[in-house]
Formats: sequence, C-alpha cells, structure tokens
Amino acid sequence: SMAEGAGAGPRLAELLAAGRRLWEEVETGAEPSSGAPAVQDKVRQGLEALQRAAAMVAQLELFSENEELEEIASADLKYLLLPALLGALTLKQVDLSRRLEHLESARAHFWRFLKLCSSYGLGSFHLPPASPPGEEDAGSPSPGRPAAAQPSLVAMAASRQAKIERYKQKKELENRLASMRNFVESEQADEDQIREFYILQIQKWINTSLEEIESIDQEMVILRSRGTAKQPSAPPHGTSRQVRAPLKPFILTRDAAQAKVFGAGYPGLPTMTVDDWYEQRRRQGVVSGQSAPQRAPGITDEELQKQQQEKKEEEDDEEALQKARNWDDWKDTHPRGYGNRQNVG
Repeated sequence: SMAEGAGAGPRLAELLAAGRRLWEEVETGAEPSSGAPAVQDKVRQGLEALQRAAAMVAQLELFSENEELEEIASADLKYLLLPALLGALTLKQVDLSRRLEHLESARAHFWRFLKLCSSYGLGSFHLPPASPPGEEDAGSPSPGRPAAAQPSLVAMAASRQAKIERYKQKKELENRLASMRNFVESEQADEDQIREFYILQIQKWINTSLEEIESIDQEMVILRSRGTAKQPSAPPHGTSRQVRAPLKPFILTRDAAQAKVFGAGYPGLPTMTVDDWYEQRRRQGVVSGQSAPQRAPGITDEELQKQQQEKKEEEDDEEALQKARNWDDWKDTHPRGYGNRQNVG
C-alpha cells in the first residue's frame, strides 16, 4: 500500500486538505447561521472534494479490512479520516425536507469509519449497529422492545460515566493534538511523530463518530414519529377538506318522550333528539346556525326526507296555530256577521 500511497500524489492530499479546511471553516465559522448561503456553499464544495478523495482511496485500495495497522504508510493514515469528515459535513446541510436522508447518509459514513478503525484495532469501543435501531422493525415493534427501550438507572449511570470519561479523553486528545500540530505541519516531525499525530486524530474522530451516531439515532426516532403522526392527517384523494370522524349510527327522535319509546326497541343504539343532534353537529362545525340539515353519514334519502317532512309539518302546525290565533283576535274586535252586509236577504 506504500507504493500506491506515494503514487496517489499530491492531488489526493490536496483534495483531503481542501475538504478538511472547508469543514473547519464551517465548524468554527463566524457566520451566525449555518443556513447562510456562503456557509452552504462551503459545505457543498467540501463534500465534493472529500467525495472525490474517497473515490480515489477506494480505487487505490489504500485500506483493507484484513491488513494490520503497521502495514499502512504513515503518510496514508490521514486518509482513514475521509468517511468521518464526510459524515460531519453531511450533517451541516440544512435542507429540512431532506433531513432524514442526510441523517441516514451521515450515519453510514460515520459507521464505515468506525468499522475500518475497529478492523485495524484503533481505539477500544463497541461498534454501534450498522443501521439505526428500530429501522428493521419500524413496522412492528417486537414484544420485548418497550422494556429494552427503558434503560435501567444502573445503565444510565454507567452511560453517563462513560460520557464523562469520553469528554475528558477528548479534551486531553485535543490538547495533545494542538501542541503537535504546528510541529507536524512545519515538517519538523519524524515519521513516528507524524504517525502518532494521525493516530491521535483518528482517536479524536472515533469519539466524535460515536457521539454523532448516538444523536443521529435520537433525531431519527423523533423525525420518524413525526412522520407517522403526519401521515393520517393527509386528506384522501388530494382534497384539502378536513376529514371528519364518521358518526356512529343513531336514531333521530322528535323529542325526549319519543326517545324513551324508541330507545326501548333499539337498546344497541343511542337515541338523540333532533335538538341534541343539531347541537352536536353545530359543535362539530357541520351545521351553521340556520342552514338546511346536512346529511350525516349513514342517513338514507328516506330518513332525510322524513326529517324534512317532519320539519315542514312542525312549520305548518306553527302556521295553522298562528292563523287560529289571528282569527280569535279578529273575532274579539269584530261583531259576528260583520262584513256580511251585501248578503242581507
């Protein structure tokens, strides 16, 4: 692999350096928002450079899973970082509509990096599962799942302890890297020092990758649960009407007395007076104050006609009553036979 590494020439090194520089500028950037066009341009350029470098590394077969760490040329060690940097820059993309896709892609990059490190015996860590938890059984949660999803207090304390340890290590690593960096970049370091510098960088990125995978998995759970919560509310056949819950069948009755009678015959069906029905429908926003009755699902033409007929009869009764009242009033103020003068024998 040493000869191939040398043959890779400066072009590969330049691509890695460019991608890495762009990542650092985005990471420590002065821009207040990572969504700023200038920042997103850097993200795009950085991803492009790193992807080209990764394609070259794959073509050159610089790394192999059945190779020992000692077999990697010191100058080639830095290319191990490519997938980790790709993961980090992938997460910097801000298009929310593609967030899940970006998370999946970043996770795959970080995982590939960890897999490679673990095959070379770099760093002691547990390799996380290849795919996010819950993906293979997203459709049907297995019976044992809820219990497993509730970590015990002991496990939580242990994981917190591990995080504190990891944080300390990370700070220590960063300090050692900072002190070695200028030395290595000014080309004063010997091969052993260069090698140590790159291995420290790899260890730092192992920590970062483990942290990122953990937070990606958490974010994916949230996004997926949001996704499933959104689906049912999508109206059918592209209509924008709000979908109403279907009404349970019930018998419409004119009044409470009738409700008692009907109720006895149909114990399975709740009875409801017309007033109750209108009140319920008005609350559901179906019937506006004065509108004609809208048909409730499950009511046949016949029943609708009957309702309207009954309403008409009520109105007719009302009218007849009014006429009778008017006639009474008229009789009170006019003597019998008044206005009948032309017929006098």
